[in-house]
Amino acid sequence: MSIEIDANYSQRWLLPPSLEDLIPAEHPARLVREFVDAVDLEELGFQTRTSENGRPSYAVSLLTKVILYGYMNRVRSTRGWERACLNDIGTLWLTGMNYPDHTTLWRCWNDNRQGLRNLFRQLLRIATSANLVGMVLHAVDGTKILSQASEQKAWRRSSLEKKLKQLDKAINEIMRQTEQAGSGDNGGPRLPEELQEREKLRDLVQSQLAQLKDKDRDHLNSKDEDARVMKCGPRKMFAYNAQAVVDQDSKLIVAAEVVTDESDNYQLVPMIEQVEDNLGEVAEQTVSDTGYLAASELAKAEEKEYPVLVNLQKPLQDAEGQPYHASKFVYDAQTDQCHCPQGERLPFSHTMMRDKARPYEVRVYRCHRYETCPVRWQCSSSQTGRTVGLHPNHDALVRQREKQKDAAMRQMLKQRGAIVEPVFGWSKDVMGLRRWAFRGLEKVQTQWLVMCTAMNLRRLYKHWTDGKLVFTGS
Repeated sequence: MSIEIDANYSQRWLLPPSLEDLIPAEHPARLVREFVDAVDLEELGFQTRTSENGRPSYAVSLLTKVILYGYMNRVRSTRGWERACLNDIGTLWLTGMNYPDHTTLWRCWNDNRQGLRNLFRQLLRIATSANLVGMVLHAVDGTKILSQASEQKAWRRSSLEKKLKQLDKAINEIMRQTEQAGSGDNGGPRLPEELQEREKLRDLVQSQLAQLKDKDRDHLNSKDEDARVMKCGPRKMFAYNAQAVVDQDSKLIVAAEVVTDESDNYQLVPMIEQVEDNLGEVAEQTVSDTGYLAASELAKAEEKEYPVLVNLQKPLQDAEGQPYHASKFVYDAQTDQCHCPQGERLPFSHTMMRDKARPYEVRVYRCHRYETCPVRWQCSSSQTGRTVGLHPNHDALVRQREKQKDAAMRQMLKQRGAIVEPVFGWSKDVMGLRRWAFRGLEKVQTQWLVMCTAMNLRRLYKHWTDGKLVFTGS
């Protein structure tokens, strides 16, 4: 007959257990400790607290271990870290059974944002020195993560203008009714409370519109002014644009950033520059989707000798079904003319500005023989003839098209999604980061880089247990 196993709360140890006996040798908490102990936190920008009087301060290394280990285990709040210091065996081991409270942990986070961001680069350099980062193919992409501030507190110019018109109409109606009713019971003029409330609300709306005008914005969240309206799935909401570059071989995030740009158009070169800063070199090829297509960025990449592949599949597919697509017009630099598929020449006509965010000048070439052209209406529906606009860096775009005619290059582009997109699925679905826990660009940048450091640590865990990753200071 078997006996059930139950807890014996009166049992005592003959010899007290050591702290090292609390967790096994391959526990992830040991990886965090070895990493933090191996780096010079003060050199990375961490502040060391000293107190001559009163209780000693917690070591910044101890608090940093709690933060990193918390992010590795989907715990991102200071109160969550505090609970982990009491309940989680890995955190208990990391703190040596000390119990920092949430205020102490918050001070560490708030005072050492730059240092926490620098940990991301330091871990990459350690991984690179161990030959764990591949430099053959990198993929860059971005994802939108919602602002922590409430959408209901946001200001939108169109909504405010509509509300202002409704208030003006309501106030005029109340004034009309007041004039018809005459004076109040005491014989003197009385301003209705309803009118006072509407006028206060109108003043508030006018003030909000004035602030939007001063900041040259159509949308503003007063609780998180750095956030921008971005397309997040089917809706447009206040968010930040989180960027990442991922290595094909190791699946490590080799560059990470958060920007307020609504699109990815101008993030290609800055992200590759960060890769070079983090690793000392760039990959043999860096691939991206169509969202990074900007001729000026292609030109900058060529100037810096960054080999890039920006997906032109959709634009090229659109051109295949259109015999008179703009890509079928060939530019002749010597004569400064465009040659159409019919053999006609389009001379230079004028220049025009494009892109309000980052203006650039486009040279426009116009057809002067459109009235006698046999394919006039197939080529263009314009009553004044076909025009073609060329970007100042049009030649860089042409070279990118030629580059992608190589089957090997197209095969690299097909691997982009499998390299980088799982990182965003992992961060949102597994790690739970669908909304920032902080407000303001600098703070969300810190959170994203700490998140990426935690994900890289989880990637490197297998190499650490296999003995391929050894921290010098451990």
